[in-house]
Amino acid sequence: MQHSPGFLKLVQEAQPRVKEITLEQARERLAKNPQAVLLDVREDSEWQAGHATQAQHLGKGILERDLETLIPDPDREILMYCGGGYRSVLTCDAAQKMGYRNVHSIAGGYKALVAAGWPMAK
Repeated sequence: MQHSPGFLKLVQEAQPRVKEITLEQARERLAKNPQAVLLDVREDSEWQAGHATQAQHLGKGILERDLETLIPDPDREILMYCGGGYRSVLTCDAAQKMGYRNVHSIAGGYKALVAAGWPMAK
């Protein structure tokens, strides 16, 4: 997908403030910490088409509104993914601004998860 320059600028500005992790690091973190949350921040239609089996869903459009209800503990580890790793950078940045201290964006997003054979559900 070709992203607009304005969108890419927003992502590039947020990236230095966000911790990005690889798929392998995500696997390790989820294995070590059963309380960690794998959070899919894609749109509802994307979620319904397929998602990581252990993921919870909170679309980017409602993240700020509903994150504290879904995950009230600001110290809980949250690993976010979107389609390709751009929107999750923005949602991690927003979560950090809300006081969440242990959030990570999974580089490559859903596309990378699928390519790596991550367990999926519909």
